[in-house]
Amino acid sequence: MIPHINIRNAFANMPNVAFALVITTALNVGFCQSIDINPGKCLVWGPGLNPDVVLPVRYFYIQTVDSRGENITVSPVKDSFKVTISSLENEYLRVHVPVPLDRGDGSLLVRYRLYGSSLKGLKIEVLYQDKPVAKSPYSLRGPVYHEYCDCPESDVAAWQKVMQCPEEDPQIQEDFSSFPSIDLQQLLQEVPMRFAKRGGLIHYTILNNQVHRRSLGKYTDFKMFSDEILLSLARKVKMPDVEFYINVGDWPMENRKVNDKPGPVPIISWCGSTDTRDIILPTYDITHSSLEAMRGVTNDLLSVQGNTGPVWSDKTDKAFFRGRDSREERLRLVTMSKENPELLDAGITAFFFFREREKELGKTPLVGFFDFFKYKYQMNVDGTVAAYRFPYLMLGNSLVLKQDSPYYEHFYTHLKPGVHYIPVKRDLSDLIEKIKWAKNNDTEAEAVAKAGQSVVRDLLQPHRLYCYYYTVFQTYANRQSTQPLVHPDMEIVPQPSDHAALCDCERRSEDQKLQQKDEL
Repeated sequence: MIPHINIRNAFANMPNVAFALVITTALNVGFCQSIDINPGKCLVWGPGLNPDVVLPVRYFYIQTVDSRGENITVSPVKDSFKVTISSLENEYLRVHVPVPLDRGDGSLLVRYRLYGSSLKGLKIEVLYQDKPVAKSPYSLRGPVYHEYCDCPESDVAAWQKVMQCPEEDPQIQEDFSSFPSIDLQQLLQEVPMRFAKRGGLIHYTILNNQVHRRSLGKYTDFKMFSDEILLSLARKVKMPDVEFYINVGDWPMENRKVNDKPGPVPIISWCGSTDTRDIILPTYDITHSSLEAMRGVTNDLLSVQGNTGPVWSDKTDKAFFRGRDSREERLRLVTMSKENPELLDAGITAFFFFREREKELGKTPLVGFFDFFKYKYQMNVDGTVAAYRFPYLMLGNSLVLKQDSPYYEHFYTHLKPGVHYIPVKRDLSDLIEKIKWAKNNDTEAEAVAKAGQSVVRDLLQPHRLYCYYYTVFQTYANRQSTQPLVHPDMEIVPQPSDHAALCDCERRSEDQKLQQKDEL
């Protein structure tokens, strides 16, 4: 389920990083030497320029533009852009600005993580060959809060507006169509009895913006992932009073149909299927990678955008796959690879489910995830459930060939087969045909790859994940027919302690917010 994130490394101590009051970094971008960039016409935008958008890692974008006002679609000269971040007051502020990311299409992604809050705010300078870019410098007038600052916005509508949350999402609407009313007392009687023995189930109550929980079942260690996003949400916005059950195992749980008597109950899971009625949240994988980006997780939804390999024309025109033996079709891929080495490079990196096949098929060494994008075509085949690498593959600049599957993640409803990826039959019987089509229709294949990359870049921005989570719990709370309770065997989940993140929770006035908007 975690093809590319080393969980042990994810919780290692923070790497040694040089911090200073002023941090300057050069963009390690591409090598095009002949483009005419007009710094004043370039575009700079994104949530990292709004002090009210509190995220673990703040980020914004730069679009290069030429003197005619047209967007440039190739990488600028290496080190030609620089970004400087400093405090607006004379304070020591720890900020980590890693090497920003060249997205290979004329746009750049700048990221930074605060290790303290700033009462007065930040100054961000964006320079191209020492000339100001767009409206640089940008003043993010304070307070600018650290991720661990426990300062929830009580005006939910204002928070959603700042976060640019969509008014609705089709997957959330579909998931809750089975649950017009939620009787918490009924769930209390039924859910533990039906599901506690099936693995990992966590019973949560959020009351007065405090998170309480009890563990049901034997395999509940992954509650650390649900804990961290619930606490992070509660630090940013006033959560509704809500009581619910999260499944921290792989498989969705509720297999009752809507018309069954008794009917389904609302279990919240990270993965859905056409045979179940679970309510879906973004997977623990992409959620954790967003929370821990730039300090313990190698690959995340932002970093992958700057590590997509060669340009399309320089990629190897084969389909590529590496992964565990968690589904028989993955073994079939290896056999097909041996039969069609000019079309497909597939290998199993670890045998667990089909150990008796290891001698026959052979074990392949691990390959760094970013090296996948040396190939034009990426194979996405289910693991035990949906392959959680799919969003990362979609963020690359390769064409994704996706196995038909009953499993889905929270964002699949926005994707169209043949438009954003190429579908492949469940048994992979048409895979070779699809690879040949891609090789013979290179322009069309590249267009599908770019369309998929574009839509997923938008859908999976970290601030959109927060919106999705909040909307799920808000929708759930609105349908509760009884009051949520903190039960005697529940324990409170404390907010993390970080003295560097202490803050005074000062909220800016509407006039100040309007002034900030005008400046940006």
